[in-house]
Amino acid sequence: MTQTNDPMQYSAENIQILEGLEAVRKRPAMYIGDVGPRGLHHLIYEVVDNSIDEAMAGYCDKIRVVLHPDGSVTVSDNGRGIPVDMHPKEKRSALEVVMTVLHAGGKFDKNSYKVSGGLHGVGVSVVNALSEWLKATVYRDGRIYQQEYRRGKPVTPVQEIGNTRKRGTTVTFKPDADIFHTTEFKYDTVAARLRELAFLNKGVTLELIDEREKDENGKPRKDAFHSEGGLKEFVRYIDINREPLIPEPIYMEGEQQGIPIQIAFEYTDGTQEHIHSYVNNINTIEGGTHVTGFRRALTRTMKSYFDKQGLTKGVKIDITGEDFREGLTAVVSVKVMEPLFEGQTKTKLGNTEVSGAVESLASEKLSYYLEEHPREARVLFEKVLRAAEGRVAAKKAREMVQRKSAFQSGSLPGKLADCSSRDPHECEIYIVEGESAGGTAKQGRDRRFQAILPLKGKILNVEKAKTHKIFANEEIQNLFTALGVHISPNSDGLNIEKLRYHKIIIMTDADVDGSHIRTLLLTFFFRRMPELIERGHVYIAIPPLYLIKHGKKEIYAYSDDERDRVLEQLKSEGVDPKKINVQRYKGLGEMNAEQLWSTTMDPDRRILKRVTVENAAEADRVFSMLMGSDVPARREFIEQHATYANLDV
Repeated sequence: MTQTNDPMQYSAENIQILEGLEAVRKRPAMYIGDVGPRGLHHLIYEVVDNSIDEAMAGYCDKIRVVLHPDGSVTVSDNGRGIPVDMHPKEKRSALEVVMTVLHAGGKFDKNSYKVSGGLHGVGVSVVNALSEWLKATVYRDGRIYQQEYRRGKPVTPVQEIGNTRKRGTTVTFKPDADIFHTTEFKYDTVAARLRELAFLNKGVTLELIDEREKDENGKPRKDAFHSEGGLKEFVRYIDINREPLIPEPIYMEGEQQGIPIQIAFEYTDGTQEHIHSYVNNINTIEGGTHVTGFRRALTRTMKSYFDKQGLTKGVKIDITGEDFREGLTAVVSVKVMEPLFEGQTKTKLGNTEVSGAVESLASEKLSYYLEEHPREARVLFEKVLRAAEGRVAAKKAREMVQRKSAFQSGSLPGKLADCSSRDPHECEIYIVEGESAGGTAKQGRDRRFQAILPLKGKILNVEKAKTHKIFANEEIQNLFTALGVHISPNSDGLNIEKLRYHKIIIMTDADVDGSHIRTLLLTFFFRRMPELIERGHVYIAIPPLYLIKHGKKEIYAYSDDERDRVLEQLKSEGVDPKKINVQRYKGLGEMNAEQLWSTTMDPDRRILKRVTVENAAEADRVFSMLMGSDVPARREFIEQHATYANLDV
């Protein structure tokens, strides 16, 4: 097939077909991750990614997402418009090919797109296959074209329906309720992704409109995301609840070995390292070679400068690589033509050439910055020196934990009621709030594979505590010991190969104190054991809020809405409302052992939420705001989200 090298000549010839679409509806999780809320929202992201591809290619600067009252979504852009001419191989419209054939699209042709985004890269055809219906409208060459589909199959031909001065593509679809557990999109979840894309693609405006929610004037909820500062603004957004040490984030941009690279970073008064990395707009949660290259450049360049300036003369502590990363917030974004992903979640970049490219560019740009900003360089040195001193203190605390474990000859915390099985794959541990609930859980559990660890009050807030204080805390020591993880004395690295339970379940009361304890534990895992979350080991137990009784009939409700539905159902069956007893559970301790088992611990009947991090940068900002020192920001967040009982991270 003859192909043109002119990217503006984007036509049917540029659409390459890799494979068919047969298995998508039978095995949807293979293509979008799961059929829960995460997979549902991925449908929007997949369509938006196509528009972002047009933006990265330089042909689109406006993208709009509209959430409709009937559950459908419209995504529109002002790009070139999907080609509608006849595909030379398929002998049908290229629009129909893109919409009905898996892995068919311009992103597989290097002359159409140099790089393209999308985690799964499956194309809009998967969205089509998993939708009850979909309508595609193309504005191209002065004409309007349209085709409609049902569950992935065309129900109309591609039709020319009018003339236009516009250009671009509009896709409207309604997720199939036969496929997804829920078909309700969350505004905040979509907004977080669009905001992230605006930072990563400066100059592009992404608009979100929710027609389901109207204000007193009848106008829908609406937000527009646009960034001229790009990654510099992104870093400041992430650090909005932390105090920066330098006036402006350090920004570097360039191309090495044909790889476009953008990096922005700054230091704060915090003790954590926050590096958020992206490849073609994909959030590489597990990092990869681009992060490795940046870290090497940071350590080597700053150490060389400090030595040359004589700042390290007389310093008796060895300064290591991790000292240069304490309090660091960075965003690293690269564009790679053919990215290779690996790791547990397939979001770790594996291209070896990227490491050297990033290291080379970052070293050169950072050297210039330090030479031209001696005052800021001095501030950074003092931060690094304090980090080294804190690391030495933390090392002593960790060694104390290790010595304690060795002295106890592998004994476990006294309050832990362990399970009899020694197979980590089938073992699970419930981290329970309080002695009372812990006692009930111990009586109600299946001792063969369920362990119980009661907590004494609220654990330490690791967001604000110094590292050495964290490892000296008794409750946190008990957590490490019970889980069986190994803490390296020389770093914060976690060896989870000896993890004793592959399900770690947080079980707290459904009240304010319970929510606080849950958030403290989630902060601990997110900040100190992120590998456990990345590998899918952390869960939240959902106990019932209500017990509804009528005669001998007992029904549990897990939310206010579910309670109302049960009451309406009973009334429709002719039950006298006066004879219905509704009991509100204030805490786990109010249930007896049998009730706790049947509602919250029985694997066949319980509800567990797996903790995932879909958007690491947004999770970073939220944890910093919820558990940090900025009280006004936290109050504002609580006021805005007070109606939501659960925090989805």
